Amino acid sequence: MKDSYNRTINYMRISITDHCNFRCQYCMPAGIQWTPSDKLLTFEEILTVCKIAVSKGICDFKVTGGEPLVRPGCIDFLRKLKEMDGVHSVTLTTNGLLLEQVAEELAKIKIDSVNISVDSLVEEQFDKLTGTKGNLPKILSAIDCLQRYNIKTKVNAVLLRETVDQMIPLALLAKDREIDVKFIEIMPVGLGRKTEGIPAKEALTILQKRWSDLHIAKEVKGNGPAIYYRSKELQGSIGLIHAVSNPFCEDCNRIRMTSQGILKPCLCYEAGINLREILRSGAGEEKISVAFDNAMTQKPEAHCFSHIEDMTEQRGMSEIGG
Repeated sequence: MKDSYNRTINYMRISITDHCNFRCQYCMPAGIQWTPSDKLLTFEEILTVCKIAVSKGICDFKVTGGEPLVRPGCIDFLRKLKEMDGVHSVTLTTNGLLLEQVAEELAKIKIDSVNISVDSLVEEQFDKLTGTKGNLPKILSAIDCLQRYNIKTKVNAVLLRETVDQMIPLALLAKDREIDVKFIEIMPVGLGRKTEGIPAKEALTILQKRWSDLHIAKEVKGNGPAIYYRSKELQGSIGLIHAVSNPFCEDCNRIRMTSQGILKPCLCYEAGINLREILRSGAGEEKISVAFDNAMTQKPEAHCFSHIEDMTEQRGMSEIGG
């Protein structure tokens, strides 16, 4: 599937819920309002959309939230998506709190990879950032559990000014494990606009001071825009995503669907197509197919994160899908 700028769109990020069991300060702090369950797409509806997406040429799917594992039936949904003809990969992004208890099931359905969000390895700071208490050991245990099941694992850390001293400790998770540790520039979406981050270039300088042989890896990893680096001291890789300071829009291959069924061509803009309305109107799959085509005409040439006054998207990441 091609957009108006002749980019091939083959990757879809799907949020299955805006609910979460963490209260991260830059995402969904205490007091946030949940979407009523009847406003969320059912798994059957999501699978219908995925089937049509595959027919349009989308073959790689990332399942997100909120926290996807808090929604009952998530694993069964992942299994059905993995088994769908034409699907190349299915990956999962999670905070990791419920991960260890479903790791064996994820291995059985042959999930392609799991991304776990961890911004600090200092328990007090982790608790403050996530609005929870005493959960960091569970997350670290889940990372090792995935390794035992040979599930490809990535650790995601947002580049926050307050956690800059955690970059090296987090990167060291890849020292004796074949995992990727990715550092991601915070995007000015929702509460991200009020959170101070650091650019990926600064992060790379810090990492290179610790590992002087850090070099760009030759292998291609995943479906996203991360640039990965290797060192002879690390079994795994270190990735950097510089979506704000050095946009990758010219190579963007993605489209998003929120948990309420809004098909979003770009994270930066409010524009989108309400697939829930189409699905529940009784319209046939052809109308969903046309909606994908229309979304391609709406996909802009680039985002406007460097000019946030031009942004029209006012929802937070939990409502859109992280």
